[in-house]
Amino acid sequence: MAPVAHQPSMFDLAEEASLGPLAPTRHELTRGAWVDHLPAWVAGSEAVLETLLDEVDWRSGRREMYDRDVDVPRLLRWYGGGEPLPHALLARARDRLSAHYAAELGEPFVTAGMCLYRDGRDSVAWHGDTLGRGAAHDTMVAIVSFGEPRPLLLRPRGGGDSIRFPLGHGDLVVMGGSCQRTWEHCVPKTARHVGPRVSVQFRPVNVG
Repeated sequence: MAPVAHQPSMFDLAEEASLGPLAPTRHELTRGAWVDHLPAWVAGSEAVLETLLDEVDWRSGRREMYDRDVDVPRLLRWYGGGEPLPHALLARARDRLSAHYAAELGEPFVTAGMCLYRDGRDSVAWHGDTLGRGAAHDTMVAIVSFGEPRPLLLRPRGGGDSIRFPLGHGDLVVMGGSCQRTWEHCVPKTARHVGPRVSVQFRPVNVG
């Protein structure tokens, strides 16, 4: 049973999910950081979203805030290397990304972390993926989004103007170079009525 109610979108109802050409636009940031963006990389993304909502064993997380444990405002699932992914397209996407970025990254994408934003109340605060090697070394995190578009915001670590990428319906964004340690990103809450969105984050080993 799906953890949230979902009204299928009319934007991407192809019967079979497929990947388009992998030709993202690069946005150079500061201090060696960059972001690649490719809208609608996945065709038939609604079919993938339905599988993710229905078949992933989503889990609640807890975190410490103000000296007490609170619920993480989204549902989570993490897939380690070698663990089957819930939709065949995700494995194909991971392999295509590994091949495309092989010369720059020097290693494959291996793990897949997933976040389910059930509605506008779910969010993720400003942060960088600095657990593991991302705290000291350049790396990449590739995100493929399914479902209702939500903005991914990025800003320089320490403060500054933010930039915005609306992500949903099969969109791809790749954060590379020094991005995880010199910039921060977030998905803010919204008062608008929005449907569910699933973010799939591909990372190399020991980046989180």
